[in-house]
Amino acid sequence: MSLSSILDFLEPVNLDLLSKDEGYRDTQLGKHILVNEGTLPDISAADLVIIGSGECRGAGFTINGHVAADAIRAAFYNLYYWHAQVTVADIGNVKLGHSIQDSYAALRTVISELLLLDKKVLIIGGSHDLTLAQYHAYTSIPTLVNAVIVDAKIDLDLEARLPADHFLEELFTGLPNHLNHYAHIGFQSYFMHPYMLETIDKLGFDCFRLGVVREGIEEMEPVIRDSHMMSFDISAIQHAHAPANRITPNGFNGEEASVLMQYAGMSWKTSTIGLFGYQAELDQNGLTAIQMAQMIWYIMDGVHKGKKEAPLADLEKFKEFHIVFSDIETKFLQSKSTGRWWMQLHDNQWYPCSYKDYLVASNNEIPERWLRALERE
Repeated sequence: MSLSSILDFLEPVNLDLLSKDEGYRDTQLGKHILVNEGTLPDISAADLVIIGSGECRGAGFTINGHVAADAIRAAFYNLYYWHAQVTVADIGNVKLGHSIQDSYAALRTVISELLLLDKKVLIIGGSHDLTLAQYHAYTSIPTLVNAVIVDAKIDLDLEARLPADHFLEELFTGLPNHLNHYAHIGFQSYFMHPYMLETIDKLGFDCFRLGVVREGIEEMEPVIRDSHMMSFDISAIQHAHAPANRITPNGFNGEEASVLMQYAGMSWKTSTIGLFGYQAELDQNGLTAIQMAQMIWYIMDGVHKGKKEAPLADLEKFKEFHIVFSDIETKFLQSKSTGRWWMQLHDNQWYPCSYKDYLVASNNEIPERWLRALERE
């Protein structure tokens, strides 16, 4: 299958509808995005490719086309154009299937083709179970996948009826399985059975509670930097900042959600990002769509910052620190461009880390991130 053949899976974007027949000014993003208006644009130079999906039956909602994805688009296209060095393409909405599985298959096919073209893909709209299609798209590469999910809950309720509440079961145990590592960011303890966390820990996966993340959100940058895919459910955002979130009043604020998206944009490894769980009919004054649009803007900002990063082989662009802790001799690198950190493991491979890990090692202690990385080998 070629890129042109996925046109059959896509519905074009209606710019007149999004702009309310007003068009876009030269200063707005809508004027600079390569858009599928019936013909696929040339995406060869695209740094970020956007696709929409309206499949939400997995969360118990009646499908109503691509209202959610288009609401996010409309808010995003209205924002100001700051990143001239970042090229964004929007190839439209993936057609809805007769069944949920048909929609999964169509979305997986489109993402797969974009991954083969080495593109960073953003999926907007749809329920959180679309993470499965995002995950299975990596069979086209193929590669073992490091997945990061940002959500107020860990969707592993085996007694639940709706796929959006238990899709992680397939992610963890489905065959063929190509999940290498899983990290969950922002779970809220009162939604979690304590034994579930124990089970996930025994699998060698990482879970970061909301309060812990908010106290040091910069510690999530290495976690996201090492991921192939990131899936973000809007239930992770406070209701006050995302009124369409009807699950909990608590969560990340809008700025913190944007920071996490910026980290995903900066990561060379993170090739797919999903923004899920938005239902336009639950929104108030379009504020959740605006919040998500600003998160996408910060993905672009992250891509822009990531372009400044030099390859690790170019050691002149990094500060090098030699450290000995617990009789282990190793090195840390800090980028002169972005300030990000890496540590060298026993196999001489560089692993993303933070300044805090460097400080811990400098005090002759073993960083927890080091130990977790060794456990996963």
